[in-house]
Amino acid sequence: MATTASVYRTDDQIQRDVLDELAWDAQLRATDIGVSVRDGVVTLTGQVDSAARKWAAVRGAQRMRGVRAVADDIEVIPVGPVDITDGALAIAVSRALEWNSFVPAQQLDLTVANGWVMLRGEVEFGWQRRTAERELRRIRGVRGVTNLVEVRPPARPDPDRTRRAVQRALLRGIGTERVTVEVHGDTVTLTGMVRSWWERDQADRVAWSAEGVCGVRNELLVGG
Repeated sequence: MATTASVYRTDDQIQRDVLDELAWDAQLRATDIGVSVRDGVVTLTGQVDSAARKWAAVRGAQRMRGVRAVADDIEVIPVGPVDITDGALAIAVSRALEWNSFVPAQQLDLTVANGWVMLRGEVEFGWQRRTAERELRRIRGVRGVTNLVEVRPPARPDPDRTRRAVQRALLRGIGTERVTVEVHGDTVTLTGMVRSWWERDQADRVAWSAEGVCGVRNELLVGG
């Protein structure tokens, strides 16, 4: 049964598209991932060997037309050499942050337990927080990341100025006026409708990139 958000795509069509996308993506082993769809909601199951593959599978499903949401039940189980200790992994993730010129690595602390990375600290911009997490998810041996980094801008933003700036950026980036932007203190709230998960992600990125923003509530719906 198709819902309004996926009126031109049945669940069977969406499932086939997701399976084809996962098989086409060179980052994945499609046979390791199960896909089921109900009312436009995709559920992914199975096992992969890294957090990077897990994230790539979720993003691949989100790219498909008609997908309303993705339930991620994929388990990360590293394979191959078992000599990647938490100590070695901690060194690897530390170096990854240090090599990224956009991340203030000296302001971040991390711990590793059973392949899971806990990231703490403070940054000035929301996009720095997102960049740090993205870098860590790409490292072999990382099973997951808990991002507890706080955004503390040097100055509080002007809500009206921030709202106008985000709206202009959204028009430039995704060309839609169906997104409503509200700013309360240092938090941006996005509501309305976008045409794809790509547009939803772009709107989220734009909001986090605004100066002085410490939080983003992305309530955008994906529809036709």
